Amino acid sequence: MNDLLISIVLPVYNQDDHISDVLERYIEALEVISHPYEMIVVVNGSADNSLSKCRSLEQVHKSLRVLDSLDKGWGLSVRKGLAEAKGDLLCYTNSARTHPEELVKLIKYGINNQDSVILANRKNRQSSLRQIGSILYNLESRYFFNLYTWDINGTPKIFPKNFEKLLKLTRDDDLIDLEFNIICHSEGYPILEVPTFTSERSGGESTTNFLTAYRMYSRVFKLWLKQKKK
Repeated sequence: MNDLLISIVLPVYNQDDHISDVLERYIEALEVISHPYEMIVVVNGSADNSLSKCRSLEQVHKSLRVLDSLDKGWGLSVRKGLAEAKGDLLCYTNSARTHPEELVKLIKYGINNQDSVILANRKNRQSSLRQIGSILYNLESRYFFNLYTWDINGTPKIFPKNFEKLLKLTRDDDLIDLEFNIICHSEGYPILEVPTFTSERSGGESTTNFLTAYRMYSRVFKLWLKQKKK
């Protein structure tokens, strides 16, 4: 069905040194998709020129829409983008570390499996330390919430719009990906994990460090306690 509309949500935070190139590469790669798409760029609390760079491209590409969010937060920007999405197939991903070809690959999986959630399963990390940290986070999440996916935070994430509970995400922080997986599990949404292998970032530096990792581990436990009390 060529009338299937695909919505791609891209949070952007302090990426003015590379975001124009990233978006141009996405647009070029998406030419192979035989369906219309919209790319919703959510600039969230950036202190650089990310917004103006994205606005300039918005004037050139009709498929591009730019939202300005004054408040920071990965989860908040994802939720704002999904709230504006008009597509039948919805996607959100990390614009700093998602390779264009892998974005297209997972979207194709979504097109061919419109009754399932498509999740990226990253096979490579930038360092052994990040690999270990990710394994620990995923094991913790799997244990407390009885999940069976192996890359909780992996993106792209793609799902059909009729999986309505995924449009009612509540987290403003990094735990939105865990909340996403918990909803999939509780609602019985079928999940297809697709391996991805690119580990390099398009630009900038990861904001994850020992302190942010500790906070994430702690928030997972607190979320489990909160749900247990319900």
